[in-house]
Amino acid sequence: MGRLKVTQHKSKIGGRPEHRETLRSLGLKRIGDIVVKEDRPEIRGMVHAVRHLVTVEEVE
Repeated sequence: MGRLKVTQHKSKIGGRPEHRETLRSLGLKRIGDIVVKEDRPEIRGMVHAVRHLVTVEEVE
């Protein structure tokens, strides 16, 4: 199973509380933060919820 590199590129300020909590659950705190997560359905769902705030790349 692969891994996903998630980068926050937009601010969570002014966003919905659900989106702010999702970013926090992913481990993203500020613009430019990068986390690498396992490619699982739960993580994909969280990324999909905040897809307008992050960019995602698959890494090996």
